[in-house]
Amino acid sequence: MGDFWNYWSFKTDAKGRQVWDFSSPNPTNAWDSEEGKVFLAEMQRAFTFDKKANPNSADLVYRRKQSLLNRNLQDAPPNNVTSVYQKGTSYYTSLQSESGHWPGDYGGPHFLAPGLIIASYVTESPLPAAHQVLIKQYFLNHQNEDGGWGLHIEDKSTMFGTVLQYVALRLLGLTANEPAILKARNWIHKHGGATGIPSWGKFYLSVLGVYEWEGCNSLFPEMWLMPESLPFHPSKYWCHARMVYLPMAYCYGLKVTGKVTPLITELRKEIYTERYEDIDWQKARNHCTPTDLYHHPAALLKLLNTVTNAYEKVQLPSLRKRATNFILDYIKAEDEQTNYIDIGPVNQVINSICVWHAYGKASEAFKKHSDRWFDYLWVAEDGMKMNGYNGSQFWDTAFAMQAMMESYQPEADAALRKAYQYIEKSQVTVEVNDSKKFYRHPSVGGFPFSNAEHGWPITDCSAEGLKVALQVKRLGFQVDNPISDLRLKQSADLLLSLQNKDGGWASYELTRGPKWLELLNPSEIFGNIMIDHSYTECSSACIQALHAFKQHFPAYKPTETQNAIEKGIQFILSQQRADGSWYGSWAVCFTYGTWFAIEALMAVSLQKQTPEIKNAIDRACAFLLSKQEPDGGWGESFESCLKKEYVPHRSSQIINTSWALLTLMAAGHTNKAAIDKGIGLLLSRQMDSGDFPQEGISGVFNHSCGISYTAYRNVFPIWALGRYVKTYLNK
Repeated sequence: MGDFWNYWSFKTDAKGRQVWDFSSPNPTNAWDSEEGKVFLAEMQRAFTFDKKANPNSADLVYRRKQSLLNRNLQDAPPNNVTSVYQKGTSYYTSLQSESGHWPGDYGGPHFLAPGLIIASYVTESPLPAAHQVLIKQYFLNHQNEDGGWGLHIEDKSTMFGTVLQYVALRLLGLTANEPAILKARNWIHKHGGATGIPSWGKFYLSVLGVYEWEGCNSLFPEMWLMPESLPFHPSKYWCHARMVYLPMAYCYGLKVTGKVTPLITELRKEIYTERYEDIDWQKARNHCTPTDLYHHPAALLKLLNTVTNAYEKVQLPSLRKRATNFILDYIKAEDEQTNYIDIGPVNQVINSICVWHAYGKASEAFKKHSDRWFDYLWVAEDGMKMNGYNGSQFWDTAFAMQAMMESYQPEADAALRKAYQYIEKSQVTVEVNDSKKFYRHPSVGGFPFSNAEHGWPITDCSAEGLKVALQVKRLGFQVDNPISDLRLKQSADLLLSLQNKDGGWASYELTRGPKWLELLNPSEIFGNIMIDHSYTECSSACIQALHAFKQHFPAYKPTETQNAIEKGIQFILSQQRADGSWYGSWAVCFTYGTWFAIEALMAVSLQKQTPEIKNAIDRACAFLLSKQEPDGGWGESFESCLKKEYVPHRSSQIINTSWALLTLMAAGHTNKAAIDKGIGLLLSRQMDSGDFPQEGISGVFNHSCGISYTAYRNVFPIWALGRYVKTYLNK
């Protein structure tokens, strides 16, 4: 690495904004000079990363910098549970930022950064040279041996991943004859060419100008003008689908396309197996390479596409203008409501393209958009990646606080106080403008996944925030600016308002549309994206939070709160599988879902454990014990998420092990020998620094895409060890 990592510095502010700055040793930034080119090439080599053993980077750039700044480790005897817990906590507190949150790598998906590179190229707004070099190196580091890239870093090669990385690398300056490009092009041609890219890829390529809009199924902007009472109106979609297909519809409706430069002309020749001029674009609309098909388009979607594609031939310009004007107003509202961060990276970069097209590169709106690109970029030893959000600041901090409070140690006081201030600053206290017009559920009282500037509250984040605030209150822990009782009640009110009719909680909003709307899922690569479904994890977090709230405020809406908890418990029970497990939708996978489910069941059953609940808990524990490995740990593969059945990892994983141990200890399981063996595995994996190793990918969304949570390798072992100390040693 030499000194090249040191040229990158992490910056944050009181609001939790995260940006990586490059301190140039070349004050004139003359990167076209011979000296500048040599420096950039040497820096690129300093971020060489071998993915063969493990494609998951260990977040070493941030961790080395931050832990060296804040080291305060105590010498402790090895293999002692209490000392390992303390050492792990001490190490993790050294990574805390000045704002109080824990920054970390939240990368993994391969379709995010290429979208940004395409947006920057189309809008003629190139990223700084140093950023381009590290993004390019990240792509190269994660190329599979067969020449392709997958949907995410642990995935097999797909047309979506491979074509997008190929195009992005060419836009970043690689020539057509460089070895990595040749390997990728061979993969693309071997699998039939880029006409087989899924619909999201067809969209990006059309905007870039290396695919024709005629080869895309209609995104029918006029659908936004239809009566909102219709069950298929876009306002009924899951908010991420709504906010992605919104700017996509604008681009499609106006056929937004960048300049056809010489490089674009070259790409048109490179990524197809036939001449660009000879491609049958209408035939290409529904062609998707088999490697990419996770969700097969339904007959209803094909029928709808037939109707809307036919409409494109006769669409009324006045109606199209009304639709795209409404979409542009909606984009403006989303931008302003989120301070131009937007709900996620995909709609952020597509919104950027729409704003550039509508208002121009010199507009203030576009400048604010392109400034926020940097909020999504993260530097690690494998290069620069694009995070799946503008960070996981709040989520990781709420979990870290609970882990450290599980078996309270005074040494963690300072870190807990700083973290609490971040929690307090993150709560939404003002309603967004035009919330009804633009289909927003009330937000006040909620907590976001990242920071207050982003502002979209999520059910489980709101629940974890409420849990933390109540736990601090219960412990009598002294903090500055404690969250008021009024704000705690607002948080509980929000959770109550978000409970679905089935008793469960979805992610951001109430479930708005019927389940059959999933038949209109056009993505091919993701499952269950059209409506916001009730989830075991979200439901469990909300049940736990409301249960804790009821203990502190027994006179506040007692009947409504109790009814919500009871309905929630019935939903949790209804989701248990025949083998005793619960499917986890937001992490890998059955160990995660089962942990959440049992935490909810145990929280309420401490007062009254019905035979039904006891049976569910016993079955869950039996399931987990049946999956314990000979070394005492648990290891679950990402394949579990795809196949929806438990698939063992090739080795035990500390995160899965921690979730299983937390579950067994929460349930008060009597097989202490099994628990001791699991704890032994955690003890054996701790590094001398107090850190734990980065192992397999642990996060997931939409069933098919893995995502990194580097915080998990610290937070959950600390939590499990703390629970062991509290349960067995502090008596």
